[in-house]
Amino acid sequence: MTGRIEIRPNVVTGEHLIGRFAGDPNGPTLIAFGSIHGNEAAGALALERVAAGLAEISPPLNGRIYLLAGNTRALLTSVRFIDTDLNRHWTAANIEKNSGERRGELSEDKEQAELLAALREILSTARDEVYALDLHSTSAKGSPFATVGDTLRNRVFARKFPITILLGIEEQLEGTLLEHLNHLGVVTLGFEGGQHFAEQTIETHEALTWAALYNSGIVGRGDGEGPKKWNDVLSRSAGRPRIVEVRYRHAITPRDEFQMHAGYNNFDPIRRGEELADDAGGEIRSPESGLILMPLYQKLGEDGFFIGREVAPFWLSLSGILRYLKVQRLMLLLPGVKRTADPDTLEINTRVARFFPLQIFHLLGFRRLRWSAHRLLVSRRKFDTTSPFAGS
Repeated sequence: MTGRIEIRPNVVTGEHLIGRFAGDPNGPTLIAFGSIHGNEAAGALALERVAAGLAEISPPLNGRIYLLAGNTRALLTSVRFIDTDLNRHWTAANIEKNSGERRGELSEDKEQAELLAALREILSTARDEVYALDLHSTSAKGSPFATVGDTLRNRVFARKFPITILLGIEEQLEGTLLEHLNHLGVVTLGFEGGQHFAEQTIETHEALTWAALYNSGIVGRGDGEGPKKWNDVLSRSAGRPRIVEVRYRHAITPRDEFQMHAGYNNFDPIRRGEELADDAGGEIRSPESGLILMPLYQKLGEDGFFIGREVAPFWLSLSGILRYLKVQRLMLLLPGVKRTADPDTLEINTRVARFFPLQIFHLLGFRRLRWSAHRLLVSRRKFDTTSPFAGS
Protein backbone atom coordinates (compact mmCIF):
# COMPACT_ATOMS: atom_id res chain seq x y z
CA MET A 1 0.00 0.00 0.00
CA THR A 2 1.37 3.41 -0.95
CA GLY A 3 2.29 5.48 2.07
CA ARG A 4 2.14 2.51 4.45
CA ILE A 5 3.74 3.02 7.88
CA GLU A 6 6.81 0.80 8.22
CA ILE A 7 8.01 2.03 11.63
CA ARG A 8 6.64 1.63 15.13
CA PRO A 9 6.37 4.26 17.85
CA ASN A 10 9.22 4.47 20.33
CA VAL A 11 7.26 3.07 23.29
CA VAL A 12 8.10 0.72 26.15
CA THR A 13 5.67 -1.65 27.86
CA GLY A 14 3.78 0.21 30.56
CA GLU A 15 5.45 3.59 29.89
CA HIS A 16 2.78 5.85 28.46
CA LEU A 17 4.40 9.28 28.57
CA ILE A 18 5.59 10.40 25.13
CA GLY A 19 6.09 14.02 26.16
CA ARG A 20 5.27 16.41 28.98
CA PHE A 21 5.58 20.18 28.58
CA ALA A 22 4.81 22.55 31.43
CA GLY A 23 4.30 26.27 31.10
CA ASP A 24 1.97 28.44 33.17
CA PRO A 25 0.43 26.05 35.78
CA ASN A 26 -2.64 28.28 35.93
CA GLY A 27 -3.34 27.84 32.23
CA PRO A 28 -5.32 25.15 30.39
CA THR A 29 -4.23 21.51 30.15
CA LEU A 30 -4.28 19.37 27.02
CA ILE A 31 -3.99 15.56 27.17
CA ALA A 32 -3.56 13.71 23.87
CA PHE A 33 -3.83 9.92 23.64
CA GLY A 34 -2.44 8.00 20.68
CA SER A 35 -3.00 4.32 19.88
CA ILE A 36 -5.57 3.25 22.47
CA HIS A 37 -5.94 0.47 19.90
CA GLY A 38 -2.58 -1.19 19.28
CA ASN A 39 -3.13 -1.67 15.55
CA GLU A 40 -3.55 2.11 15.13
CA ALA A 41 0.08 3.19 15.36
CA ALA A 42 -0.45 6.54 13.60
CA GLY A 43 -1.67 8.27 16.76
CA ALA A 44 1.42 7.55 18.85
CA LEU A 45 3.71 8.27 15.90
CA ALA A 46 2.05 11.66 15.39
CA LEU A 47 2.45 12.53 19.07
CA GLU A 48 6.17 11.76 18.85
CA ARG A 49 6.39 14.30 16.03
CA VAL A 50 4.44 16.87 18.07
CA ALA A 51 6.74 16.29 21.05
CA ALA A 52 9.76 16.95 18.86
CA GLY A 53 8.19 20.16 17.57
CA LEU A 54 7.26 21.40 21.03
CA ALA A 55 10.81 20.88 22.22
CA GLU A 56 11.89 23.53 19.70
CA ILE A 57 9.41 26.22 20.81
CA SER A 58 11.16 28.83 22.93
CA PRO A 59 8.31 31.12 24.16
CA PRO A 60 6.71 29.91 27.42
CA LEU A 61 3.55 27.85 27.11
CA ASN A 62 0.29 29.16 28.49
CA GLY A 63 -0.56 25.87 30.16
CA ARG A 64 0.40 22.19 30.29
CA ILE A 65 0.65 19.44 27.66
CA TYR A 66 0.68 15.66 28.19
CA LEU A 67 1.18 13.34 25.21
CA LEU A 68 0.38 9.73 26.09
CA ALA A 69 0.61 6.36 24.32
CA GLY A 70 -2.49 4.24 24.84
CA ASN A 71 -2.27 0.45 24.82
CA THR A 72 1.51 0.00 24.96
CA ARG A 73 1.47 -3.81 25.15
CA ALA A 74 -0.79 -4.15 22.12
CA LEU A 75 1.04 -1.38 20.27
CA LEU A 76 4.36 -3.21 20.54
CA THR A 77 2.85 -6.27 18.85
CA SER A 78 0.67 -4.32 16.37
CA VAL A 79 -2.61 -5.89 17.50
CA ARG A 80 -5.82 -4.09 18.42
CA PHE A 81 -5.70 -5.44 21.98
CA ILE A 82 -4.22 -8.33 23.97
CA ASP A 83 -7.15 -9.57 26.07
CA THR A 84 -9.98 -7.06 25.66
CA ASP A 85 -10.66 -3.75 23.92
CA LEU A 86 -9.08 -1.00 26.06
CA ASN A 87 -11.51 1.53 24.58
CA ARG A 88 -14.47 -0.43 25.95
CA HIS A 89 -12.79 -1.08 29.30
CA TRP A 90 -13.61 2.21 31.07
CA THR A 91 -16.68 0.99 32.93
CA ALA A 92 -17.31 1.95 36.56
CA ALA A 93 -16.50 -1.59 37.71
CA ASN A 94 -13.19 -1.76 35.85
CA ILE A 95 -12.15 1.71 36.94
CA GLU A 96 -12.81 0.85 40.58
CA LYS A 97 -10.93 -2.45 40.21
CA ASN A 98 -7.87 -0.85 38.63
CA SER A 99 -7.69 2.37 40.64
CA GLY A 100 -5.98 1.00 43.76
CA GLU A 101 -2.88 -1.02 44.49
CA ARG A 102 -4.58 -4.20 43.34
CA ARG A 103 -5.54 -4.59 39.70
CA GLY A 104 -7.01 -7.16 37.36
CA GLU A 105 -5.03 -9.85 35.59
CA LEU A 106 -5.84 -8.84 32.00
CA SER A 107 -3.24 -6.99 29.96
CA GLU A 108 -5.71 -4.14 29.52
CA ASP A 109 -6.24 -4.01 33.31
CA LYS A 110 -2.56 -3.17 33.64
CA GLU A 111 -2.78 -0.55 30.89
CA GLN A 112 -5.83 1.01 32.48
CA ALA A 113 -4.25 1.11 35.95
CA GLU A 114 -1.20 2.89 34.55
CA LEU A 115 -3.31 5.43 32.65
CA LEU A 116 -5.57 6.02 35.64
CA ALA A 117 -2.56 6.85 37.80
CA ALA A 118 -1.33 9.34 35.21
CA LEU A 119 -4.77 10.92 34.86
CA ARG A 120 -5.23 11.30 38.61
CA GLU A 121 -2.04 13.32 38.82
CA ILE A 122 -2.91 15.46 35.79
CA LEU A 123 -6.52 16.22 36.73
CA SER A 124 -5.90 16.80 40.45
CA THR A 125 -3.43 19.57 39.64
CA ALA A 126 -5.47 21.28 36.87
CA ARG A 127 -6.33 24.93 37.59
CA ASP A 128 -8.08 25.79 34.33
CA GLU A 129 -9.95 24.02 31.53
CA VAL A 130 -8.80 20.51 30.61
CA TYR A 131 -8.98 19.21 27.02
CA ALA A 132 -8.44 15.64 25.84
CA LEU A 133 -7.83 14.23 22.35
CA ASP A 134 -8.14 10.55 21.45
CA LEU A 135 -6.47 9.74 18.11
CA HIS A 136 -7.79 6.76 16.11
CA SER A 137 -7.75 5.38 12.58
CA THR A 138 -10.17 3.18 10.61
CA SER A 139 -9.97 0.03 8.50
CA ALA A 140 -11.93 1.67 5.67
CA LYS A 141 -10.89 4.59 3.48
CA GLY A 142 -12.58 7.94 3.79
CA SER A 143 -12.23 11.49 5.03
CA PRO A 144 -11.08 12.08 8.62
CA PHE A 145 -13.70 13.14 11.12
CA ALA A 146 -14.16 14.02 14.79
CA THR A 147 -16.41 12.24 17.28
CA VAL A 148 -17.91 14.51 19.90
CA GLY A 149 -19.80 13.75 23.10
CA ASP A 150 -22.80 16.06 23.08
CA THR A 151 -22.03 18.78 25.59
CA LEU A 152 -22.03 22.41 24.55
CA ARG A 153 -18.45 22.76 25.79
CA ASN A 154 -17.39 19.89 23.53
CA ARG A 155 -19.27 21.37 20.58
CA VAL A 156 -17.68 24.81 20.98
CA PHE A 157 -14.21 23.28 20.97
CA ALA A 158 -14.89 20.90 18.06
CA ARG A 159 -16.28 23.61 15.81
CA LYS A 160 -12.96 25.46 15.93
CA PHE A 161 -11.48 22.75 13.67
CA PRO A 162 -12.11 22.56 9.90
CA ILE A 163 -13.29 18.93 10.09
CA THR A 164 -16.47 16.89 9.88
CA ILE A 165 -18.10 16.38 13.28
CA LEU A 166 -20.03 13.27 14.34
CA LEU A 167 -22.55 13.71 17.13
CA GLY A 168 -24.12 10.86 19.05
CA ILE A 169 -21.66 8.03 18.43
CA GLU A 170 -20.09 8.13 21.90
CA GLU A 171 -23.50 7.90 23.53
CA GLN A 172 -24.04 4.56 21.76
CA LEU A 173 -20.82 2.99 23.06
CA GLU A 174 -20.10 1.74 26.56
CA GLY A 175 -16.80 1.99 28.38
CA THR A 176 -14.85 4.38 26.17
CA LEU A 177 -11.95 6.46 27.49
CA LEU A 178 -13.56 9.73 26.42
CA GLU A 179 -16.85 8.79 28.08
CA HIS A 180 -14.95 8.40 31.36
CA LEU A 181 -13.22 11.76 30.88
CA ASN A 182 -16.46 13.47 29.88
CA HIS A 183 -18.03 12.22 33.10
CA LEU A 184 -15.20 13.98 34.98
CA GLY A 185 -15.88 17.24 33.13
CA VAL A 186 -13.02 17.17 30.61
CA VAL A 187 -13.66 18.73 27.17
CA THR A 188 -13.08 15.84 24.77
CA LEU A 189 -12.57 15.28 21.07
CA GLY A 190 -12.14 11.91 19.38
CA PHE A 191 -10.53 11.89 15.96
CA GLU A 192 -10.53 9.27 13.22
CA GLY A 193 -7.57 10.52 11.20
CA GLY A 194 -7.68 8.17 8.22
CA GLN A 195 -6.96 4.59 7.28
CA HIS A 196 -4.65 2.33 9.31
CA PHE A 197 -1.01 2.32 8.19
CA ALA A 198 -1.28 5.36 5.88
CA GLU A 199 1.37 8.08 6.17
CA GLN A 200 -1.33 10.70 5.59
CA THR A 201 -3.04 9.53 8.78
CA ILE A 202 0.02 10.47 10.83
CA GLU A 203 -0.03 13.91 9.21
CA THR A 204 -3.70 14.53 10.00
CA HIS A 205 -3.21 13.41 13.62
CA GLU A 206 -0.23 15.72 13.94
CA ALA A 207 -2.22 18.59 12.42
CA LEU A 208 -5.20 17.96 14.72
CA THR A 209 -2.97 17.97 17.82
CA TRP A 210 -1.20 21.20 16.87
CA ALA A 211 -4.53 22.83 16.01
CA ALA A 212 -5.83 21.80 19.45
CA LEU A 213 -2.81 23.42 21.11
CA TYR A 214 -3.61 26.69 19.35
CA ASN A 215 -7.39 26.43 19.83
CA SER A 216 -6.99 25.78 23.56
CA GLY A 217 -4.70 28.80 23.89
CA ILE A 218 -1.80 26.78 25.29
CA VAL A 219 0.43 27.66 22.33
CA GLY A 220 0.32 31.24 21.11
CA ARG A 221 -0.76 31.76 17.52
CA GLY A 222 2.54 33.42 16.73
CA ASP A 223 4.57 30.51 18.09
CA GLY A 224 5.77 27.44 16.20
CA GLU A 225 4.59 27.17 12.59
CA GLY A 226 1.26 28.82 13.35
CA PRO A 227 -2.29 27.47 13.08
CA LYS A 228 -2.70 28.15 9.35
CA LYS A 229 -0.36 25.33 8.31
CA TRP A 230 -2.19 22.76 10.41
CA ASN A 231 -5.67 23.99 9.51
CA ASP A 232 -4.68 23.72 5.85
CA VAL A 233 -3.69 20.07 6.36
CA LEU A 234 -7.02 19.35 8.04
CA SER A 235 -8.98 21.28 5.41
CA ARG A 236 -7.34 19.39 2.53
CA SER A 237 -8.27 16.04 4.03
CA ALA A 238 -11.68 17.02 5.40
CA GLY A 239 -14.82 15.87 3.66
CA ARG A 240 -18.38 16.97 3.70
CA PRO A 241 -20.94 17.14 5.22
CA ARG A 242 -19.87 19.32 8.14
CA ILE A 243 -22.03 17.88 10.94
CA VAL A 244 -23.44 14.33 11.04
CA GLU A 245 -25.72 12.78 13.65
CA VAL A 246 -25.25 9.06 14.25
CA ARG A 247 -28.61 7.30 14.15
CA TYR A 248 -27.81 3.60 14.09
CA ARG A 249 -25.10 1.24 15.31
CA HIS A 250 -24.81 -2.36 14.11
CA ALA A 251 -23.24 -4.13 17.09
CA ILE A 252 -21.51 -7.48 16.53
CA THR A 253 -19.86 -10.32 18.44
CA PRO A 254 -17.33 -12.91 17.23
CA ARG A 255 -20.12 -15.50 17.05
CA ASP A 256 -21.89 -13.43 14.39
CA GLU A 257 -19.15 -14.11 11.79
CA PHE A 258 -19.78 -10.62 10.43
CA GLN A 259 -18.48 -9.86 6.91
CA MET A 260 -18.81 -6.35 5.53
CA HIS A 261 -19.35 -6.18 1.78
CA ALA A 262 -16.36 -4.73 -0.06
CA GLY A 263 -16.17 -1.20 -1.41
CA TYR A 264 -17.75 0.96 1.30
CA ASN A 265 -15.90 4.06 2.52
CA ASN A 266 -16.78 6.50 5.30
CA PHE A 267 -19.63 8.86 4.34
CA ASP A 268 -20.72 6.85 1.29
CA PRO A 269 -24.50 7.28 0.81
CA ILE A 270 -26.60 4.15 1.33
CA ARG A 271 -30.30 3.39 0.80
CA ARG A 272 -32.85 1.83 3.10
CA GLY A 273 -32.88 -1.92 2.43
CA GLU A 274 -29.46 -1.94 0.76
CA GLU A 275 -27.52 -5.15 1.45
CA LEU A 276 -24.40 -4.10 3.36
CA ALA A 277 -22.98 -7.24 4.94
CA ASP A 278 -23.55 -10.88 5.85
CA ASP A 279 -23.30 -12.82 9.09
CA ALA A 280 -24.17 -16.27 10.41
CA GLY A 281 -27.86 -15.38 10.20
CA GLY A 282 -27.78 -14.27 6.56
CA GLU A 283 -27.77 -10.94 4.77
CA ILE A 284 -27.75 -7.62 6.63
CA ARG A 285 -29.66 -4.72 5.08
CA SER A 286 -29.62 -1.07 5.99
CA PRO A 287 -32.54 -0.11 8.26
CA GLU A 288 -32.61 3.41 6.81
CA SER A 289 -31.07 5.68 4.22
CA GLY A 290 -28.11 7.81 5.20
CA LEU A 291 -24.33 7.83 5.27
CA ILE A 292 -22.30 4.77 6.21
CA LEU A 293 -19.66 5.27 8.88
CA MET A 294 -16.74 3.09 9.95
CA PRO A 295 -17.58 -0.10 8.03
CA LEU A 296 -15.54 -2.89 9.61
CA TYR A 297 -12.83 -4.45 7.42
CA GLN A 298 -10.75 -6.08 10.14
CA LYS A 299 -11.21 -9.19 12.28
CA LEU A 300 -11.47 -7.56 15.70
CA GLY A 301 -14.17 -5.08 16.64
CA GLU A 302 -17.58 -4.72 18.24
CA ASP A 303 -19.13 -2.38 15.65
CA GLY A 304 -19.99 -3.63 12.16
CA PHE A 305 -20.95 -0.18 10.88
CA PHE A 306 -22.81 2.98 11.82
CA ILE A 307 -25.35 5.03 9.88
CA GLY A 308 -25.58 8.81 10.14
CA ARG A 309 -27.30 11.73 8.51
CA GLU A 310 -26.35 15.35 7.96
CA VAL A 311 -27.53 17.92 10.49
CA ALA A 312 -28.14 21.55 9.55
CA PRO A 313 -26.16 24.04 11.68
CA PHE A 314 -29.49 25.72 12.55
CA TRP A 315 -30.46 22.78 14.77
CA LEU A 316 -27.19 22.94 16.68
CA SER A 317 -27.68 26.66 17.24
CA LEU A 318 -31.25 26.11 18.42
CA SER A 319 -30.11 23.30 20.70
CA GLY A 320 -27.46 25.54 22.24
CA ILE A 321 -29.93 28.34 22.93
CA LEU A 322 -32.45 25.96 24.52
CA ARG A 323 -29.82 24.33 26.71
CA TYR A 324 -28.30 27.62 27.89
CA LEU A 325 -31.86 28.64 28.84
CA LYS A 326 -32.16 25.30 30.71
CA VAL A 327 -35.34 24.35 28.84
CA GLN A 328 -34.53 20.71 29.65
CA ARG A 329 -35.95 21.32 33.12
CA LEU A 330 -39.40 21.76 31.54
CA MET A 331 -39.41 18.19 30.18
CA LEU A 332 -40.76 17.02 33.53
CA LEU A 333 -44.00 18.88 32.72
CA LEU A 334 -44.69 16.52 29.81
CA PRO A 335 -47.03 13.57 30.41
CA GLY A 336 -45.24 10.26 30.77
CA VAL A 337 -41.91 11.86 31.77
CA LYS A 338 -40.63 11.66 35.33
CA ARG A 339 -37.47 12.23 37.34
CA THR A 340 -35.06 9.48 38.39
CA ALA A 341 -32.49 9.35 41.20
CA ASP A 342 -29.95 10.71 38.70
CA PRO A 343 -30.69 14.40 37.99
CA ASP A 344 -29.35 13.99 34.44
CA THR A 345 -31.64 11.05 33.58
CA LEU A 346 -35.34 11.02 32.79
CA GLU A 347 -37.70 8.05 32.63
CA ILE A 348 -40.19 8.09 29.75
CA ASN A 349 -43.29 5.93 29.66
CA THR A 350 -43.47 5.36 25.90
CA ARG A 351 -47.10 4.23 26.12
CA VAL A 352 -47.97 7.73 27.29
CA ALA A 353 -45.26 9.80 25.61
CA ARG A 354 -45.07 7.88 22.33
CA PHE A 355 -45.99 10.99 20.34
CA PHE A 356 -42.89 12.89 21.48
CA PRO A 357 -40.11 12.39 18.91
CA LEU A 358 -36.71 11.52 20.35
CA GLN A 359 -35.24 14.46 18.41
CA ILE A 360 -36.77 16.76 21.05
CA PHE A 361 -34.74 15.03 23.73
CA HIS A 362 -31.63 15.09 21.49
CA LEU A 363 -31.94 18.86 21.14
CA LEU A 364 -31.75 19.16 24.90
CA GLY A 365 -28.76 16.83 25.25
CA PHE A 366 -30.57 13.60 26.20
CA ARG A 367 -28.79 11.24 23.80
CA ARG A 368 -27.98 8.11 25.80
CA LEU A 369 -30.93 5.71 25.57
CA ARG A 370 -31.61 2.57 27.63
CA TRP A 371 -34.80 0.53 27.33
CA SER A 372 -36.59 -1.27 30.16
CA ALA A 373 -39.84 -2.87 28.93
CA HIS A 374 -42.02 0.02 27.73
CA ARG A 375 -40.00 2.56 29.70
CA LEU A 376 -37.15 4.48 28.17
CA LEU A 377 -34.34 6.06 30.20
CA VAL A 378 -32.74 9.07 28.50
CA SER A 379 -29.60 10.66 29.93
CA ARG A 380 -27.61 13.79 29.27
CA ARG A 381 -24.00 14.49 30.15
CA LYS A 382 -22.89 16.39 33.21
CA PHE A 383 -20.88 19.60 32.87
CA ASP A 384 -22.77 20.62 29.71
CA THR A 385 -22.00 24.32 30.01
CA THR A 386 -19.71 24.67 33.02
CA SER A 387 -16.27 23.27 33.82
CA PRO A 388 -15.24 21.68 37.14
CA PHE A 389 -11.65 22.75 36.47
CA ALA A 390 -11.77 26.37 35.31
CA GLY A 391 -10.99 28.69 38.18
CA SER A 392 -10.05 25.85 40.53
